Parts: sequence; structure tokens; C-alpha cells
Amino acid sequence: MEKYCKVDATAKRLLQRSVEKLGLSARGYHRILKIARTIADMDNKELLKISHIAEAVQYRRNG
Repeated sequence: MEKYCKVDATAKRLLQRSVEKLGLSARGYHRILKIARTIADMDNKELLKISHIAEAVQYRRNG
């Protein structure tokens, strides 16, 4: 997972806060990373940014 879902520092902090606040399991954490990876791919970005993580978390909260 770390090979394909490289996260910058600010995005990592947001992801950690989201996991704590939403009480996500390891599976939920990885699902957010996969969704963020897809969003970053559509944005033609190699590194997951805070905007990618935020959008992925938003989809998780609405789903």
C-alpha cells in the first residue's frame, strides 16, 4: 500500500485525525487511501495531497 499511496506530511496528519475522529478500522483507513489514490490519479499526481485525502474522507462520511 505504501508503494502506491505515498502521502505528503499535511495529508498524513489529516488522514490520522480523520481515522481518530471517525473511529475507522484498518480496513477503513486503507479504503480511504485507495479512494484518494484514484482521485490523485485522475488529477495526474503521484503524491497524495491533502485535497485528495479530504475528498476521499468526504465520500466516506457520505457513504
